[in-house]
Amino acid sequence: MAPDTSLSGKHALVTGGGTGIGLAIAQALAARGAQVTITGRRQEVLDEVAGNGLFGAAMDVRDESAIETVVAQAVEARGPIQICVPNAGIAEGRAVHKTDMAFWRNMMATNLDGAFLTIRACLPSMRQTHWGRVIAVSSIAGLRGLPGAAAYAASKHGLIGLIRSLSEDYMGQPYTFNALCPGYVDTPIVDRNQEAIAERTGMSSDEARQVMINANRHKRLLEVDEVAAAALWLTGPGSQSINGQCIQISGGQTV
Repeated sequence: MAPDTSLSGKHALVTGGGTGIGLAIAQALAARGAQVTITGRRQEVLDEVAGNGLFGAAMDVRDESAIETVVAQAVEARGPIQICVPNAGIAEGRAVHKTDMAFWRNMMATNLDGAFLTIRACLPSMRQTHWGRVIAVSSIAGLRGLPGAAAYAASKHGLIGLIRSLSEDYMGQPYTFNALCPGYVDTPIVDRNQEAIAERTGMSSDEARQVMINANRHKRLLEVDEVAAAALWLTGPGSQSINGQCIQISGGQTV
């Protein structure tokens, strides 16, 4: 008999769920039967993709009170959050000697504080159930240094530390905490970085894009569905012993 992969009756929350990796994960979860609350800063972006199991709610992950309010409303509307995907993040490179505190704090507030606040808000309802999955979207940069992007790498290293610690806190309980660590994924973030690298280095736009392609071991950009498939696996049968892990999705060994 095939294992039951249905997520019917489960409620997921995906931050940064209106575009890119977050949207792909949200759609994959909804396709398996979950009701998925997707959040992002712009309601109009969420409205464009809502439906078919996706429910949009504008929320800035840098805003603690907004997170508490939106999560409470989502729980009231769709029940306990059993799948929490802190995905919202920014990726921007800047040399340390050009990094001011405003840039540093915004990076940490979005990529690390936002994940912490989201997980903290989701855990109370999750702990009222018999099952839960926290799947954070980190990066290969969370496992190794990234030239020209110290703030970004530090934020993603911190996210992995958070996930590993939570897996220890809840060891032996029916909740798992894991991080996905993709390389460069074909999303609007890569498009923006392509132009930023070209402007910073004097490369052509195509040359800048090739730098990111070459950073993936298999010499191509990842597709968002590849990351979503890993997230879906962590919610499926047989995933209960995958805990505290950093799953590299980068075309080969990188760390």
